[in-house]
Amino acid sequence: MGVDDRKPPETPPTAAADKPSSQAPAEPLKGEVSRTDAPGAGASAAPPGAPRTEPPAPKPANIEAAVTATVSETSSATGQPTAPADPAVRAAAPAPKASGAEAAAPTAAAKAAPPAKPAPPKPPAGGAEAHVPKAAPPTGPPDPPPPADKTPPAFITTLQTAVPGGVAALSFWVGDWTIIVPVAQLLDVARRLRDAPDAAFDYLSDLTATDWPPRTEGRFDVLYMLYSTRHRHRVRLKVKVAEHQPIPSVTGVWAAANWLEREVYDMFGVNFTGHPDRRRILMPEDWQGYPQRKDYPLEGPGELLMENPLDWLKLRQAREEADIE
Repeated sequence: MGVDDRKPPETPPTAAADKPSSQAPAEPLKGEVSRTDAPGAGASAAPPGAPRTEPPAPKPANIEAAVTATVSETSSATGQPTAPADPAVRAAAPAPKASGAEAAAPTAAAKAAPPAKPAPPKPPAGGAEAHVPKAAPPTGPPDPPPPADKTPPAFITTLQTAVPGGVAALSFWVGDWTIIVPVAQLLDVARRLRDAPDAAFDYLSDLTATDWPPRTEGRFDVLYMLYSTRHRHRVRLKVKVAEHQPIPSVTGVWAAANWLEREVYDMFGVNFTGHPDRRRILMPEDWQGYPQRKDYPLEGPGELLMENPLDWLKLRQAREEADIE
């Protein structure tokens, strides 16, 4: 039997879309929009990418393990395939290689991470807080001695010779000399500094006191600031006085000490003796306590003795009315 060389009759295409790609016309069909005819289509179309030149992945030795890893479920959080449950498959599956940026990220994060802070100390057993000792209150100024290369003025040298025991100690601070004088020698030293030609301290510029309650040898420092209008030099006298220890008044040496000693007596309670008019100058005569002492209550004595300050004022007014009658 011979081979039938006749070809089956070709069925004519009913539309242009049914024609082969070689015979389809280039124009778009009716009702369709050409991709190149849309506005901006040619400009926004991305150029074709360069062909990939990566080498083909090596074939796994265990094909079944590779198939199992490929068809395993993916993580919903990362989108990466989950590790297979079989340990043999997990060992056979190659680990994914991280890109250069991903590999450098942990190193950069490790460098940028701050050093770990030490853990706070644990509280002692029993929940009791550690006892922190409080600093002791100061017992007075340090009174630094003069440096070795600093020579005392001539009037201090002559004072030490003229009044034996009148200079208990010398101090030099910020360019000023301080003579620490015993209470018993105060008037002798004051007269010598006023009358000596090399001293000539004719002006008492200030007189004040400081309170140091922790100090046992003398609670108060009474300070005399002297100035010479003739020689234009200064010196400071310091006398350490106990709370109830009497100290002689220097109003007979410098008249300016009158009101200054009254103020020190009013604020600190220093017991000046020989003063012509020793009475309060700022506070009322019946005021309780001395406000500039460091142990004086901040609220005042009236509020501590009575709950209502008005009661203390009424009591004071009653005393004044009784004195008038």
